[in-house]
Amino acid sequence: MIMRSASAKARDSKASNRRLSCTRLKGHLKEQKGRLYIIRRCVVMLLCWHD
Repeated sequence: MIMRSASAKARDSKASNRRLSCTRLKGHLKEQKGRLYIIRRCVVMLLCWHD
């Protein structure tokens, strides 16, 4: 069994949290990009719509 120091555990925990938050950020940005695409399409449709 390998004993690890508290600082090594904390360092690994921070790296794991960073990866997790990066993944969450990517997901959030992807969602926002999709929303902006839909809004842009709606605006273009409304501007180009002729009666």
